[in-house]
Amino acid sequence: MSDAHDHIDKLMQELRRGTITIGALSQLYEPRYGYSLITTLKKKGIQVEAGTLYPLLRRLEKQGLLESNWDTNEARPRKYYVLSNTGKEVLDLVRVEWLNIVASMDNLMMKRGGEDEND
Repeated sequence: MSDAHDHIDKLMQELRRGTITIGALSQLYEPRYGYSLITTLKKKGIQVEAGTLYPLLRRLEKQGLLESNWDTNEARPRKYYVLSNTGKEVLDLVRVEWLNIVASMDNLMMKRGGEDEND
């Protein structure tokens, strides 16, 4: 049984990688700082560590999907991230693809290995 758990751990890690990116993007229509994004994602069922999120945010900003601004008005400066125009366009396209993938996977998962409705 532990062999199956090893496999599921690896598969889930691969699955989480992409979903965290999409999840983070989906919450950045309004400016948010990193910790608030971690909290929001957690409340919505997506667990992400700061050591995963912050490098992701920097990478997405470097790719032009996010813009950032520092807020130094509070006692503790915070870097706020928000979708760029390109980021909004990409997220809209990803949303369509995601819904197609979910529908296809739902269809596949409802069937037993290799069965086809026409068989």
